[in-house]
Amino acid sequence: MEGLTRKEAVVSGTDKPIGYWLKHLHNLIEEQFDATLGDLGLDRRQWQILNVLSGGTRSRSEIEQALAPFWPDGVPQLDAALDGPDGLVARGWVGYDADALTLTEHGRAAHGTAAERVGGTRRLLLRGLTPEQYAETVRILSVMAGNLEAALAGRSAGGKQD
Repeated sequence: MEGLTRKEAVVSGTDKPIGYWLKHLHNLIEEQFDATLGDLGLDRRQWQILNVLSGGTRSRSEIEQALAPFWPDGVPQLDAALDGPDGLVARGWVGYDADALTLTEHGRAAHGTAAERVGGTRRLLLRGLTPEQYAETVRILSVMAGNLEAALAGRSAGGKQD
């Protein structure tokens, strides 16, 4: 907000801190995914599993690792998403052999339908932004995350923080 008057900050939408906007956007994305995929019986994590598997067979640990940033409290919930009563295996969308998970024919069809809808959600989310603005936003967030990761790593290693 440096350089802006309070009125300019309010008008430009920058009167709230970044933490507010990150949490608000996260909640809106979750809500939009529920609205977009709910009638398919999919939640966002199940969509992400289908999307990972659309690239080919994966192990449970590979899926857990790919989705690690998205699990609530960092605790993988793959068993419920796959093997629960409404899980992807129970619906016949994911098959498995030992630890190898793959999309079935029905799973590929469900992924295709969901992918079209998710594409619409992404277009909605990015409306009014240029590809360059999106790329710069992601770059800035990546730098901010890297700054905090380095600080936290330094703290756990006994280093001093700036």
